[in-house]
Amino acid sequence: MNPKLIGKIIGGALLLEAVLMLLPLGCSVVHGEDLKLFVIPMLIEGAIGGILYFIADKDRDIVSREGFISTGLTWITLSLTGMLPFLISGAMTNPIDAFFETVSGFTTTGATVLTDLESLPKGLLMWRSFLHWIGGMGILVFMSAIMHFARGSQINLVKAESTGPIVSKLVPKADSTAKVLYGIYTAMSVITLIILLILKMPLFDAICLTFSAAGTGGFGVLNDSCASYTIAQQVALNTATMFFGVSFTLYFLILMGKFKLAVKNEELRLYLLIFALATIFITVDLMAQGDGTVNGGPLMALHRAAFNVGTIMTTTGFAIEDCNYWPGFSQCILVILMISGACAGSTGGGIKVSRLNIMLKAFNKEMAIHLRPEQVKKIHIDGKPVEDSVIRNTGTFCFLWMFFIIMSILVVSIDGKEWNATITSVISAFGNVGPGFGENGTMGNYSSFSNLSKLVLSADMLIGRLEIYPILAMFKRNTWKCF
Repeated sequence: MNPKLIGKIIGGALLLEAVLMLLPLGCSVVHGEDLKLFVIPMLIEGAIGGILYFIADKDRDIVSREGFISTGLTWITLSLTGMLPFLISGAMTNPIDAFFETVSGFTTTGATVLTDLESLPKGLLMWRSFLHWIGGMGILVFMSAIMHFARGSQINLVKAESTGPIVSKLVPKADSTAKVLYGIYTAMSVITLIILLILKMPLFDAICLTFSAAGTGGFGVLNDSCASYTIAQQVALNTATMFFGVSFTLYFLILMGKFKLAVKNEELRLYLLIFALATIFITVDLMAQGDGTVNGGPLMALHRAAFNVGTIMTTTGFAIEDCNYWPGFSQCILVILMISGACAGSTGGGIKVSRLNIMLKAFNKEMAIHLRPEQVKKIHIDGKPVEDSVIRNTGTFCFLWMFFIIMSILVVSIDGKEWNATITSVISAFGNVGPGFGENGTMGNYSSFSNLSKLVLSADMLIGRLEIYPILAMFKRNTWKCF
């Protein structure tokens, strides 16, 4: 364990955060707002980051253990410094609220404790949405793309921060992989922004919502989220989130001319199948309950179903209505989608469709073996055999996912809120979704939750976004041996 190397990684991340604050600072300059909201945090981050970065030892390899520790500590540190603009602006006076909001931004959860967004400074609103874009692909992945701070072993940082059961290099070098990922990510973001502008969305709104859609986060700039925008703008946003919920490895394959290989991807097919079935079921349910007829007829019911399925499945959390008034069957479908989530290697959260695919095939394998114990059966994904270690790790991950949710529900229930608000708040936080049901629904917020619950939910967001192990590693004694 090399503490100076870990310090260098954290220091580099702080310096990067200070540089990234130039964007909301520029927004504040344009709108004539108080510049100290970002100048003070930038000075603090620059000072601390510079010290940590430049006192480090000579570059050396990052081992897996250091990758986990660096990732966990970096995300926590950046959340603590990234919350400073909220406190300096006076938008929040409670540090726990500010920490919750910042963690929600970086982890692309989109849960908020703010009640009047439209009264906030434009620069602060932009920073809030920009957090989604930064955290969407990963802070350390971004660092790997633009900074050299280790000798050819940055893949251990990428692995610790990336989502899904299998993470590999797209190209021989990890830093080149990071550049490819962020190149695709940036290009898709620019395309989204251009489309929103063509659809006549205001420039400021378009920029902020592009950041949120790209990171599948959900922070907006209006109190009603996306309800005030046109149907065309809503469709564009929903389509963008669906694209960002797809594994970026598939986009790389398309760029390499391997279109058929990308289209035949099992996870992509299951992802689209889940979206289609959920949309159809909810549309029919809304119509059957009379809600679709009252609120615009079949086409509008289809739009409402597709938007909410897309935004929940990709764990974005944009809203165009209060789903607390939806039929119970439709609400249950949305809760299931909170758990399943998007594709591995995307900016979305949840358990991931790839893991669901693996577990479904593992179940089928076990059933076949029970019926015919003498046979040898192997699981295949995209025509390739899946190692037993991957199946075991997937099962362990799913167990831990549910274990943390159950434990968190017990703590949050101390607040004495309705069961639907308690349960869905935890599932939403751990899956990095944002809204739940009850007072923290699609048109609600988390402001009434206790400080204890906000800290638990903040921890859930971090654990869920980093997929458990980087945070758990920080609490294992063996991790810190030879420190």
